[in-house]
Amino acid sequence: MRWVPAVIALAACGGSDSPTYDGPTSAFCMAARPQAAGEGTYYDADGTGNCSFPADPTRMVAAMNAADYGTAAWCGACLDVTGPTGNVTVRVTDQCPGCKKGDLDLSKEAFAKIAALSAGRVPITWREVACDVTGPLAYEFKSGSSQYYAAIQVRNHRYPIAKLEAMTPSAAYKPVARVDYNYFVAQSGLGPGPYSLRITDTRGNVVEDPNIAVGDAVVRQGATQLPTCP
Repeated sequence: MRWVPAVIALAACGGSDSPTYDGPTSAFCMAARPQAAGEGTYYDADGTGNCSFPADPTRMVAAMNAADYGTAAWCGACLDVTGPTGNVTVRVTDQCPGCKKGDLDLSKEAFAKIAALSAGRVPITWREVACDVTGPLAYEFKSGSSQYYAAIQVRNHRYPIAKLEAMTPSAAYKPVARVDYNYFVAQSGLGPGPYSLRITDTRGNVVEDPNIAVGDAVVRQGATQLPTCP
């Protein structure tokens, strides 16, 4: 049965009733996660990996240690990393199974901005920062997605995504489970759609995106963006 939500809302945690691509600073953002410390290493990274993102032409990317990675919890996060000779902003696109808690495995290009490659392993500190994105959120439907099986990845977000919910035919939101390769997967599907999705980031910001049509290996543009936090 095809359904359309009776009420469509676009909102942010700060209470804005007019969404903007650049996003206002939310007065109700949760506190940022504390600075972390560990060791930095490097590998031949191109932006692909466990987070299932496409290659990043800048190669300013990193793999998160397994203890912090969780169930793709840090995928898409931007981190300001400080090392012996400088700092660099990277995006988390992969997992490092052999890294200890607090460690990051950087691309060679990113590591070279904080230390000499010959060092191999260096002490680092890092903190989460807002990603420099423009435009609205985007939603990739994994190959094989249909009304009977839906795997959705959120892209182009400022902060890591904490939760994705889809509105049911009874006009109630239901969480969609996340898997470790960074898709939210409804094994029995979400129906024919279009879907109204509610996205929550790790800073507590919330937006609703209506009229997202299901597709097989396609990316759908959303209508709004999450706010920037202090």
